[in-house]
Amino acid sequence: MSENSMQRRNFLQLLAGVFALVLIKPINAVAAIWNKTAFEAIKLDEVSNYLNVEVEIVSQDIIILAPEQAENGAIVQIEVTSNIANTETMAILVENNPTPLIAHFTFSNGAQSYIVTRIKMAETSDIKVLVKVGDQYFSNTKNVIVLENGCG
Repeated sequence: MSENSMQRRNFLQLLAGVFALVLIKPINAVAAIWNKTAFEAIKLDEVSNYLNVEVEIVSQDIIILAPEQAENGAIVQIEVTSNIANTETMAILVENNPTPLIAHFTFSNGAQSYIVTRIKMAETSDIKVLVKVGDQYFSNTKNVIVLENGCG
């Protein structure tokens, strides 16, 4: 084998290694912060337990914009803003869904804690938003009446 071929092979191996590190590291980081047991829990109190929530403080500084009535539970648009300084995480829960934890967002470096998303709701239920700041958890709820089943 020529020296040129050897150098080319070494370069390609190095390139493949770098590519694997760049790709695999972020995937592993995301997997490490994904709380699988919380997303698989079927009761609200289980979700709170898996998220290590001991005490919730009800706060009007968490604003939930959602329709009073949703014509179809399969697509319910919600908008959530936390006006609590230094918000670290925000979780969206729907009590009467088969698995209540819908989403869990992490904010860092002073990112604006604002979310717009569409969720599925199995039936009429409260949408609960849980915000973590330091060692404290804050929550607020909004009831949405579902006119047509969306999680079935």
